[in-house]
Amino acid sequence: MNCKNCKTFGSSPIPEEGKYVQVKNIEDVSGFSHGCGACAPQQGTCKLTLNVKNGIIKEALIETIGCSGMTHSGAMACEILIGKTILEALNTDLVCDAINVAMREIFLQLVYGRSQSAYTENGLEIGSGIEDLGKHKSSNVSTVYSSENGPRYLQLAEGYITRQALDKNGEVIGYEYINTNLLVELLESGEDNIQTILQKCKKTYGRFDEGVHFINPRKC
Repeated sequence: MNCKNCKTFGSSPIPEEGKYVQVKNIEDVSGFSHGCGACAPQQGTCKLTLNVKNGIIKEALIETIGCSGMTHSGAMACEILIGKTILEALNTDLVCDAINVAMREIFLQLVYGRSQSAYTENGLEIGSGIEDLGKHKSSNVSTVYSSENGPRYLQLAEGYITRQALDKNGEVIGYEYINTNLLVELLESGEDNIQTILQKCKKTYGRFDEGVHFINPRKC
């Protein structure tokens, strides 16, 4: 039925980088967000982070855990993604099931305005990964165990955990770690005294100095 009094308002605007946008074409989509996916046999998972400007993927971070093939799949996918529109990327085989599923999920986030940068004016700049900021941190690795004996931190963003500090109640209040990124940097610089290198790379986090008990998470 045609009604002269009816108006077409178009699509609902979504929040994008500090403004509201009516998305009519793929180039109307901008944002920074994450998507997670698992492979069909549930043996591995991928977290995919994209920085999209005007529909084009400008920056991608691919983090995988699981089967060894996923690391190579991630390497190939990172070469594929840059320069594609998010629609092209959605319809491209990104080598691994988990990465493909992560791409689907991040596509949904972006086109529905659920990005991490939805209310950030002009979004996030290109080329500022955490490893590039001089803090010697890793953006992707975390390995922790927990049992009746309590939590054990093995690897976190800061690096390789050597000791955990516990308070009088046996609760973790901090940890000592070796910053592995700094370790590699010092080795590459020509430093050859391993004890000196370890001391330079050994740091603490939290209220480590207030600990009552200290444990080596790999020996408990």
